Amino acid sequence: MGVMEIDQITVGVLQSNSYIVFDRESREGLIIDAGGEPQKIIHRVEEEGVEIKGIYATHCHFDHILAVGELRKMFGCKFYIHRADELILERSVEDAETYLGLSSFDPPKPDGYIDDGDEIEVGGNVLKVLHTPGHTPGSISYVFDGGVFTGDLLFAGSIGRTDMFGGDIKLLMESIIEKLFKLPDHYTIYPGHGPTSTIGIEKRFNPYVGVEGVLRDRFS
Repeated sequence: MGVMEIDQITVGVLQSNSYIVFDRESREGLIIDAGGEPQKIIHRVEEEGVEIKGIYATHCHFDHILAVGELRKMFGCKFYIHRADELILERSVEDAETYLGLSSFDPPKPDGYIDDGDEIEVGGNVLKVLHTPGHTPGSISYVFDGGVFTGDLLFAGSIGRTDMFGGDIKLLMESIIEKLFKLPDHYTIYPGHGPTSTIGIEKRFNPYVGVEGVLRDRFS
């Protein structure tokens, strides 16, 4: 088994986290959530000497896919989403205009689809695909030995919004409590915005879904 490296790059007006995930020895890697500022991401990839094998979305809101087009062209790789987020991807153009005033954004077409239980190899490491709907219908978490990329499902001290198209608070709660909180407490959470946390900390202290969280009784 290889040693996996994770570079977090915060990009765009909405301060989204993009992650370069790669094997230390082979330098094979992938990008999780290409949220914007492609040159910033390209610079880091080149600095680390990583060969990008694919771009994977946790979900298809515009602030997590804005740089996909340029990065896919630069690295000659493919872009993967969960099929249930296709409509979210189509709508991302109007969301980008509404929230950022971007009228020229052309949403990237996916090259392939991933689903619950799929495994993605990164050098000698494996990321397991976990379908965790709620923030969007096709929200994905990527689990590896020691951590999980949660997208906008679960944050340090917060949870994802469900007031945008396709959001579902009941599904979001189920995804967190029945799937993410079943992972080991020491696993690090790598969210779509903000700092990292751990499963154990969020199970205990998250004000929404923790042991005494304000939403816990309604949906558990």
